[in-house]
Amino acid sequence: MDLKIYAENLAKAAKNSQKSLRKINTEIKNKTLLRAAELILENKEKIEEENRKDLQKAEKKGYSKALLDRLALNEKRIKGMVQVLKDVASLPDPVGQIISMWTRPNGLKVGRMRVPLGTIMIIYEARPNVTIEAAALCMKSSNAVLLKGGSETINSNKILVDILKQAARETGFPENAIQFVETTEREVVNHLLQLDQYIDVVIPRGGEGLIRTVAEKAKMPVIKHYKGVCNLYIDNEADMEKALNIAYNAKVQRPSVCNAIENLIVHKDIAEDFLPEIAYYYGKAGVEMRCDELSYQILSTHPKAHDTEIVPAKEEDFYEEFLDLIIAVKVVNSLDEAIDFIHKYGSNHSESIVTENYTKGMRFINEVDSSAVYINASTRFTDGNEFGLGAEMGISTDKIHARGPMGLEELTIPKFIIFGDGQIRDNFGIPKEEQEIEINKEACDLR
Repeated sequence: MDLKIYAENLAKAAKNSQKSLRKINTEIKNKTLLRAAELILENKEKIEEENRKDLQKAEKKGYSKALLDRLALNEKRIKGMVQVLKDVASLPDPVGQIISMWTRPNGLKVGRMRVPLGTIMIIYEARPNVTIEAAALCMKSSNAVLLKGGSETINSNKILVDILKQAARETGFPENAIQFVETTEREVVNHLLQLDQYIDVVIPRGGEGLIRTVAEKAKMPVIKHYKGVCNLYIDNEADMEKALNIAYNAKVQRPSVCNAIENLIVHKDIAEDFLPEIAYYYGKAGVEMRCDELSYQILSTHPKAHDTEIVPAKEEDFYEEFLDLIIAVKVVNSLDEAIDFIHKYGSNHSESIVTENYTKGMRFINEVDSSAVYINASTRFTDGNEFGLGAEMGISTDKIHARGPMGLEELTIPKFIIFGDGQIRDNFGIPKEEQEIEINKEACDLR
């Protein structure tokens, strides 16, 4: 197979579908999504069978338990994909929405309307349910999508794409608007990243290495999410019960995802009370705590941390996205120090403060420069579905039109629309006497 030609054919097909996408209405889009939901349930056993093939290969390659978890399509996640399709179908269609409109002194009505980005390529690793989430959002926002999943989930991804294409054929949705890279050859990505004449934007989802490689090689714009070094700050005016529950949930509930916390920051005034308690619960969950000097002094000999692995932290630990049952711990003297710590070591993803002090909470909201900032809640909520967006294409940590979970609106951009009634700039049009001559000539011709 000539990978260069293969890549170009995929991208061309996606690009050419845009004309058809502009013509379809919301009803067709919703019918397609709902039919895809039905087909997933009808083909549940086949999906599980294809997913088992991927899992067996991954186990033979020695993948970690955390990664195997990301690959798996169990009954709960299959139902989750069905729900995503239904949720996206139920959301308002952003395409064609008039964002704003104003009238100029000359009578021109100027406005902005949402339109699709065009063709979106998404490159993702591990999680096969991303196939459904990404395609659903692109379909509802009238974007063509080019899906490049990881080789580790090729079988799972392929059957899901086949289902989407079947739903498209049955409901009149442009089938070519859903393109899938079936080859596992990595070189095909390099060819696709050069095709900016067909692909309008690329969104990489995966490890930091993948994202940096895509950003370096792509000729088209890249919406990036390098890594999720999320931070939780426990203030000296925190409610202890809230703090323990949030710190436990944000690390333990699903440690392999980007919105799990990697750094736990604790005010020194409550460190001796809070740290042994959370260490006790972390120990039961198998969490390793990498502690700065003060937190190590508190925990290394404390009886409540007896069953918890307590080790001294290195400087690089605070920058690390562990994606595992490991957390770095820092004790600070003030809210200012906590914010400075987050700005130094965080990745602008998701940060949270636990405090009963309204002023401190609002300072945290205003001064922490991340895509999602919380007061008294777990960072695990940074997710398109949890935010009411139906699903997400990814979580952008870029400072562009899309920041945080990318839902339907983030897959559109505004274009200016202008309504006039013959207005010309500075009255610089055809002179009136010449207009009269032209009119007279036309009258003579008619006679």
